Amino acid sequence: MIAAQDYAGLMGIKAEDLVQEVGWDEDCDTAISEAIEDVIGDALLDEDTDEMVDVVLLWWRKEDGDPTDGLVDSLRSLSDDGRVWLVSPGAGKPGSIDPGVIQEAAQTAGMVQTTSERLGDWQGACMVKGGGR
Repeated sequence: MIAAQDYAGLMGIKAEDLVQEVGWDEDCDTAISEAIEDVIGDALLDEDTDEMVDVVLLWWRKEDGDPTDGLVDSLRSLSDDGRVWLVSPGAGKPGSIDPGVIQEAAQTAGMVQTTSERLGDWQGACMVKGGGR
């Protein structure tokens, strides 16, 4: 199991990044959010921010519906070279999403999945705008 403070590093989040958090609920792992806040030295921006962000932390569960909707919505505040981390419950956990569904959602939203990481009991999939880095 990875130490909580390493979550931001695994996700490639750096001190100068602006990070928006979307879809947070009581079931989310606060250690992930807090690790990011520790690295960026500031609170995560909420869903209603008008700022362009480097990273969107998108918490998504099966019952939230089609992840394409969340990905498309996240593009509104995402900088041109930014990325979205779609974080969903790990395999076998309530609300988990099949990796194929996530890849299809990324393609439909005009994004490309670049990597995935295990984040405690959650699974993170990193997406960039189509053809990005």
